[in-house]
Amino acid sequence: MANQETVLTVENLGVKFEDDNEVLKDLSFFVQKEDVLAIVGPNGSGKSVLFRALMGLIRHSGKINWAEGLKISYVPQKFHIDAELPLSVWEFMKFKTKNRTKIIEVLKAVGLAEHHDEHHLVSHILKKRLGWLSGGQIQRVLIAWSIIDNPDVILFDEPTSGIDVGGEETIYNLLKKVKEERTLTIILISHDLNIVYKYADSVICLNKKMVCYGRPSEVLDPAALAKLYGGETAFYKHEH
Repeated sequence: MANQETVLTVENLGVKFEDDNEVLKDLSFFVQKEDVLAIVGPNGSGKSVLFRALMGLIRHSGKINWAEGLKISYVPQKFHIDAELPLSVWEFMKFKTKNRTKIIEVLKAVGLAEHHDEHHLVSHILKKRLGWLSGGQIQRVLIAWSIIDNPDVILFDEPTSGIDVGGEETIYNLLKKVKEERTLTIILISHDLNIVYKYADSVICLNKKMVCYGRPSEVLDPAALAKLYGGETAFYKHEH
């Protein structure tokens, strides 16, 4: 049962598009404060649609109840930037705040400065155009952007999309660090079951309807994964 620390309760959530195509059906779950909820499923299973519903961007049936007074932030799956776009990291961050100290603080928090020297940070990061950053640097800038106004909940849509495997662990370690430092609740979409095992407190297996829901170690079994993805699915159980 959900308790007083619950930040989100979803009951019988459904989403249909104009052509009467049912994208989500009868989803019910809750998220507790400071938990990490992972959402997994094949392409077209409704993961990003669920995020849009949670943010109030699309019509839905059922109930979505956020705790009162929550500040919610969102990091998108893809953020394509033209290399010629004359927008620096500094200018981008100023859309959220013009407080230079705050901007420097969050950029340091996400590891974008190799040193704690402000001049180094300004020279090497703040003045760079967004389009000149690597995929990993863009992810870090977006995470900095998402935490600068101290949200209670962050929604990450595939936070490692477009980053090579070697960088994924680093990004998730960063999310864990930021979460612990700022007592965040995180809801994320992930394609990597190994990451889900390592970082998530609970998981939703989604394929338009809920295939499984609970602690990853308890519900991510071969039967559930076969039902979720179809056919035979490689299954690795992490020991902790």
